[in-house]
Amino acid sequence: MYVAPYLAAVRPTRDRVLIDGTDATGLGDRDVTALRREKVGIIFQQPNLLPSLTALEQLVIGDHLRRKATKAARARAADLLEVVGLASSAGRRPHQLSGGQRQRVNIARALVGEPKVLLVDEPTAALDHERSDSIVRLLRRVTDDFGVATVMVTHDTEFVPLTDAAATMRDGRSTAPVLTDA
Repeated sequence: MYVAPYLAAVRPTRDRVLIDGTDATGLGDRDVTALRREKVGIIFQQPNLLPSLTALEQLVIGDHLRRKATKAARARAADLLEVVGLASSAGRRPHQLSGGQRQRVNIARALVGEPKVLLVDEPTAALDHERSDSIVRLLRRVTDDFGVATVMVTHDTEFVPLTDAAATMRDGRSTAPVLTDA
């Protein structure tokens, strides 16, 4: 099995990475992939939605890939669209949604597998201030409501007060996390 060199380079060189009690540090490629598929939700900077699928189908496809595509999965997808405020847009395709709505589908899609960790990369990069605020507040709410650990990368320090802890990266080095009052 071929693993791109940049993927192999992401492994930690010290300490451990625990996800839901599993130490991911020493796992082989297959086990890391399974852990990521089952325990990690990823919210990309660009939603990367499939143009031919509706908002609801964007979510259901994740369960299909996990071999869990059932009527219950479709009902859960509909519930998640309601959670992110898009129940009435379930039948719309990406080109029929605003940037903020596409990001909300992206968030719901990340929650489909009931992850223990959400990795969020610049979720507000292409959004105006009002939509950015709405998306970050939604992420705060789903973090609390779903009991998921959320790690968000952002250049916008305005949202730090909504976090439990914040760390700054400079030249590839992190500062110690600072607890906030969220």
